[in-house]
Amino acid sequence: MMESTASKNTARPPLLECRHLSKTYGKNPALNDVSLVLPRGKIIGLLGPNGSGKTTLLKLACGLLAPQSGEILINGLPPGIESKASVAYLPERTYLNDWMRVEDIVRFFDDFYQNFSPERANDMLARLQINPKARLKTLSKGTQEKVQLIMVMGRQAELYLLDEPIGGVDPAARDYIISTIINNYDSDATVVISTHLISDIEQILDEVIFLRQGTIAAHAPVDTLREEHQQSIDAIFREVFKC
Repeated sequence: MMESTASKNTARPPLLECRHLSKTYGKNPALNDVSLVLPRGKIIGLLGPNGSGKTTLLKLACGLLAPQSGEILINGLPPGIESKASVAYLPERTYLNDWMRVEDIVRFFDDFYQNFSPERANDMLARLQINPKARLKTLSKGTQEKVQLIMVMGRQAELYLLDEPIGGVDPAARDYIISTIINNYDSDATVVISTHLISDIEQILDEVIFLRQGTIAAHAPVDTLREEHQQSIDAIFREVFKC
């Protein structure tokens, strides 16, 4: 009994929890009464058509937006200074200054984030054969996407939020990016990937969340969904959303 009580006292809160979370833009609801708990140590697909609320949910989790009602918690705390140290966010649009050299970007992240590992980032750059002396604007779009992802995955975060990390690159670059994701996060961390390209990432997902018009249509392990429907996640998604 004493061991059981002690373990309860030391149990960690959920990595991410949403409680009746709602967000609107003007009169347009982006998320509507979303309740959700994300476990640790998983790669989770956040799937849904345009306008379903995927990007809004990610921005709420990293504190870039505030909800209209309900709450979102990271390790039991609302988004803030403490939670931001645990969350690494990759936005859909490039935010790095294109005049910077890759090595300057590494130094910038090292100065800005305490949990950033320049050794880890430089190792990923070397493995992907990206010249650290190159200016970002001289690199292809696919390579720019890789650099931005490397900076995010160079952080030793607990929660990685990746918004369309493979959307704007060619199939060969997608393979590199997926490999970078699965090989550069701690086993106790969780990665959330928002994407339309389900077939490209399905093989690495542990769970999926289907968002439809700001509500959760499904949240389940991929193996459970495949067994129930006898279909791939991509086929199930197309059936749910009639794509």
